[in-house]
Amino acid sequence: LLLLVGIKDPCRPGVPEAVLRCQRAGIVVRMVTGDNKATAEAIARECHILSDDDGGGVGSVGLAVEGEEFREMSYAQRIARFGPKLERLRVLARSSPSDKYDLVYMLRNLGEVVGVTGDGTNDARALKEADIGLSMGIAGTQVAQKCSDIVVLDDNFASISTIVRWGRSVYSNIQNFVQFQLTVNIVALTLNFVAAVASGEIPLNAVQLLWVNLIMDTLGALALATEPPREELMHRKPYGRTAPLISDVMWRNISVQAIFQLAVLGFMYFVLFEGDHDEHTNTFIFNTFVFMQVFNEINARRPDSLNVFDGFWKNRYFVSVLLVTVLFQILLVESTFGTVVGTTSLTDREWLTSVAVGALALPVAAIGKLAWRL
Repeated sequence: LLLLVGIKDPCRPGVPEAVLRCQRAGIVVRMVTGDNKATAEAIARECHILSDDDGGGVGSVGLAVEGEEFREMSYAQRIARFGPKLERLRVLARSSPSDKYDLVYMLRNLGEVVGVTGDGTNDARALKEADIGLSMGIAGTQVAQKCSDIVVLDDNFASISTIVRWGRSVYSNIQNFVQFQLTVNIVALTLNFVAAVASGEIPLNAVQLLWVNLIMDTLGALALATEPPREELMHRKPYGRTAPLISDVMWRNISVQAIFQLAVLGFMYFVLFEGDHDEHTNTFIFNTFVFMQVFNEINARRPDSLNVFDGFWKNRYFVSVLLVTVLFQILLVESTFGTVVGTTSLTDREWLTSVAVGALALPVAAIGKLAWRL
């Protein structure tokens, strides 16, 4: 024996870490390959797709089977061997394109949200069947790219974990905006409706409601939609196919803020200024209401965290929107715009009171979150 040469095609740098990152995010990573079972198992173990223990909840206890064996199994046999959601199936070796399609089709029928990667023309059916098809931008064929939803330009699995983080960030930002929007709607409509029924007058006129609507829709969306993706989003479980957009946490936050704001504004309108609902009084209530929304917008950044100022100064769009909102509120109250909006100038003490009462939205939200955890 003169020479022994070993050839190995190693995993790309960052791929094992990216797989672990996806697994921590609750994503089950499976390998479907045409390689023989021994080679597939070795690569899967190197990438942490397959392991002998759960690694403290991070690894993946699972099974590797060949495509022929998987193909011959009935629906019931697959469930019995791999679990009700096929959670134990991690590696499908010596598989054909039809095996990949069958796996995707079965997982979707079981209620799973399935993402599939592929680069060849034979992967087109599986990419089309999946909820999210990801084709390769370098090695992928045009057929695969046209059948996919996302093209991974660098052909790197690490980019897929980044896609997941961005996707969750977009979904989280939408939820934050919906929470903020519903709170403003509930408080404004309830306050005006109750006041109109009880006294025949409303504290917020049409132009003031238009300004509130501008805060809620345009500026609120701009502020909350620009929150950058956070790594902590990758520590959450995936949202189910039928999961509601408004979660229990969001309903809790909406309820706590709506009750607090309605209690304070109702006390001001019906008790503190009873029988004295002139333009100046309504301006004070309107100003307090707006500052409640300003501080509640900060709460909306982190619906499930006590530290709502985490990364606050890093998002210059959010800070800018808050400053613009406060600036325009000052102009609406203190400038000649007041004749159009129906407001009058407030004293320094009234301004401080409005801001202080509005700022109470921050500790009230924290108390609600703490009470929820008990």
